[in-house]
Amino acid sequence: MSTIEPLTISVEEAGRMLGVSRGVAYEAARSGQLPTIRLGRRILVPRARLLELVGADRTPEMREPGSSRAQGSRGADDVQGTA
Repeated sequence: MSTIEPLTISVEEAGRMLGVSRGVAYEAARSGQLPTIRLGRRILVPRARLLELVGADRTPEMREPGSSRAQGSRGADDVQGTA
């Protein structure tokens, strides 16, 4: 029997997945940093959008070359010596 995961999770669950407190998760939802949808009185986080947000939806071979480096940082081969 296959297990189907829900397409959405609660803001609290998203916060746990991200390793942040409940308050931080709700603040991120309010500010738009955390993608949400509203169904009646419930605020839900689309699982796919959350995974996309943290880059977990892409396999390593799909990532752009050099994407593991911080933007603006230079590798050893990029550094030009001064004479």
